[in-house]
Amino acid sequence: MPRFFEPQSGRITVDGIDITGVRLADLRDAIAIVPQETQLFNGSIAENIRYGRLNATLEEVREAAAEANADEFVAAFAGRVRDDRRRARDPALGRQRQRIAIARAILRDPRILILDEATSALDSHSEALIEDALDRVLVGRTTLIIATACRPSAARRRFCTSKPAGPEVGTHETLLAAGGPYATLHAAQFARS
Repeated sequence: MPRFFEPQSGRITVDGIDITGVRLADLRDAIAIVPQETQLFNGSIAENIRYGRLNATLEEVREAAAEANADEFVAAFAGRVRDDRRRARDPALGRQRQRIAIARAILRDPRILILDEATSALDSHSEALIEDALDRVLVGRTTLIIATACRPSAARRRFCTSKPAGPEVGTHETLLAAGGPYATLHAAQFARS
């Protein structure tokens, strides 16, 4: 979608417009990506969130943090981010990183949002907070959710792709009732639990 690579066949369209006909800078300005591994920078949390839109006011940064449910830990985090490799495996930092990444995306206010394994390594409480934030962020924009496995929590009202059947679209309940690939993945996930 952000044209790091051009399609070898077929085409990608947004609102019926082939993205190869759009200026690369304009296309990328319209996209925000929430990656699985969020990069934080030495500096304040506000500076890390502001990376989403460098000219944002402090009030806009605070609003984005609140919408991303990041304000819960901002006060306890002493307002600073350190690039500390010893803390890299700290689960709490991973949860905070994801909410900072979502706050960046909210601040950017993109037309297209790409979530790349955005909740894959989170505990259920943190995932619920992020899902709650995403409920607000997804409204009115094109969203691509990339997941290694189509987990029910990640796809509850979105789509699950399984070749050759193509995409299934619907709520968690309608996808289960359809008995297709989503229902099969759901049954397999809960059989292992």
